[in-house]
Amino acid sequence: MGECALVVAATWDGDPVGPEEAASVRLRREADVLRLEVDAPFHGDPAPPGAAGPHDGLWDHEVVELFLAGTGAAYVEVELGPHGHHLVLRLADVRRVTERALPLEYRAERLGARWRGSARLPAAWLPPGPLRGNAYAIHGLGAARRYLAAHPVPGTAPDFHQPARFEALPTLD
Repeated sequence: MGECALVVAATWDGDPVGPEEAASVRLRREADVLRLEVDAPFHGDPAPPGAAGPHDGLWDHEVVELFLAGTGAAYVEVELGPHGHHLVLRLADVRRVTERALPLEYRAERLGARWRGSARLPAAWLPPGPLRGNAYAIHGLGAARRYLAAHPVPGTAPDFHQPARFEALPTLD
């Protein structure tokens, strides 16, 4: 049907980053799924504990995140990590989680200094209406922790739960 890409090439507040730190999320809408393809640098952060699969708190590790909203207040958050961990949250409104750790068809592979991930998100999990979204990447430990965004968000600290700031993704409708 349609496809687009979100390129994460700036800090959360809009300062550009070099190509060695940039990540991308390609989205392709098909009849019953939204395919997600991540291409990101591998920073070597420690893997989350436990086997690959759903992992609550994945945002505390090296991760690429995709937030998608429709016309209402509901949105979905998809987190994908380089070690095969993932997290899908459905939210009714800002930070109001209604479903968490949904099962996701996901695989990740590390290729030297980069990693790639591929997921299939059921279309039934998407909020209704024309889609809007933003993508983020998080990596680093302690004071070296970095928060990056495709589209910058306002505030004094990184806060990705700002659906009003998501950009239109018209090619996915």
